[in-house]
Amino acid sequence: MLVMRLFRIGKINQPSFKIVVTEKTNPPRGGRFVEQIGFYNPVTKEKVLNKERAKYWLSKGVQPSPTVYNMLLKEGVLEGKKIAVHKKSKKTEVAPAAAPASAEATAGKPAAPEEIPVAEAVAPVETPTPVEVPTSEPPKPEESPK
Repeated sequence: MLVMRLFRIGKINQPSFKIVVTEKTNPPRGGRFVEQIGFYNPVTKEKVLNKERAKYWLSKGVQPSPTVYNMLLKEGVLEGKKIAVHKKSKKTEVAPAAAPASAEATAGKPAAPEEIPVAEAVAPVETPTPVEVPTSEPPKPEESPK
């Protein structure tokens, strides 16, 4: 599957990107690409985009990455709403999983206050721990490697 994404070039702390059409399995910081359709330098805010080639590849079914999609919107190649592009933290990944469970619980019940059952105090049950019994055989001497 072909995708349209940013291909990082440049030095450390001086990023610049090529806008390329590449295979999805190719790495974003190296590898081969089918065609370069533009250039983006975030430091100087310089953008160069071949709109005709971008439209051509989009007509062929190439999927743009979220960042490239937003750039194509600004350039007028695509129409629609911007895609929110931010990194997901581990805390936010756990929260959506808990939200559907609570939504299902409230959907099936009326909006009445829920009663919380009080747990009865139960004395812990003591289990006997196994005791090691010494054996009558003396331990065998281990051989040392030469």
